[in-house]
Amino acid sequence: MKPIELRAKSVDELQKELLELRKAQFGLRMQLATQSLTKNSEIQRVKREIARVHTVLNEKAKASKP
Repeated sequence: MKPIELRAKSVDELQKELLELRKAQFGLRMQLATQSLTKNSEIQRVKREIARVHTVLNEKAKASKP
């Protein structure tokens, strides 16, 4: 998801997105451990998406402070 799309979401929606991404990351790690992961690049993609969501959440938190 692009940062512009993330910035359009509310904080609650971003928290839900973060939860879903973390679940996906856990599933990918389990696939890696059981050697059933076919695309290793998926782990890196999900990790970057998590970082993007964290960045947007931090931006929103700083913007709401006086």
